Amino acid sequence: MWKIGAKEALLALSIDILIFTCLVSAGEFPQAQNVTWTSTNFKTLLTWGPKPSENYSYTVEYSVVGENRESNPHCIRSRETMCDLSASLSRLRESYIAEVLSEPLRGVASDLVEPPYTRSQAFCPYLDTDIDRPDFTIVVGKDKRSVTLNVTDPLTALFKGNQQQSIRDVFADELQYRVTYRRHSSTGKKEYTSAGSVIELKKLDRGESYCFEVQAYIPSRKPGKQLGAQSQTQCSKGEKSFTDVYSVPVIAGGILLILVIVTVGIVVAVVCLKRRRKAQETAKERELL
Repeated sequence: MWKIGAKEALLALSIDILIFTCLVSAGEFPQAQNVTWTSTNFKTLLTWGPKPSENYSYTVEYSVVGENRESNPHCIRSRETMCDLSASLSRLRESYIAEVLSEPLRGVASDLVEPPYTRSQAFCPYLDTDIDRPDFTIVVGKDKRSVTLNVTDPLTALFKGNQQQSIRDVFADELQYRVTYRRHSSTGKKEYTSAGSVIELKKLDRGESYCFEVQAYIPSRKPGKQLGAQSQTQCSKGEKSFTDVYSVPVIAGGILLILVIVTVGIVVAVVCLKRRRKAQETAKERELL
């Protein structure tokens, strides 16, 4: 009996030691710092710090403001300091909040009733995601006084079935494009706003090279979020004709000068020819004598 009791006591002591070493108090888990939303074209990441030590991890919970919290399966007791919530925030016009909880590692018991956490600011994908710069091509009109910009709507991180959505699919008629342009040889800029992705600019100086920059414009947003990133600058080729370079009086003067030179040349040639013939005739007469 005594031997059995000793074994049981030893086993109980071992279990107590194991439980003691696995239990972790809240004081060992620092709160997450600098919890920040980063979002471009609806690719939405929640980031924070610091990198956790060997004895704890992070869990992210999120919710529409005022509703029950949910978890992303990829961001439960993770040692990462980033969580991709792009697919989780599907109600684009709602405002979300997220909490980063400091918890023990997977498989480690804890006596925490409520782990320390840090809450994010509210974030609305539709209103707050940044819009990346668009690409576009330039087509110069036959009259050389108009240019057409064909803008490619940037793609987002959102999918409808197997189809990746563009910002036009999301914002529909609310999406416009702001064009900033100038003559290549000038610093003065003009702006033009278009509701479509095919933008025609007219009444330009004939044959001049123009430089263009394009950015998404969503007027329904608050001022700091209305404009997307500006595209790379692209310039059209200058294709000036002869009449674009020289005015009509200059051209007329040039033609007149050419006519005068040709006329004088002809007169000189005729005079020289007559003198030569006369000299030849005189020489023949002298030979006859």
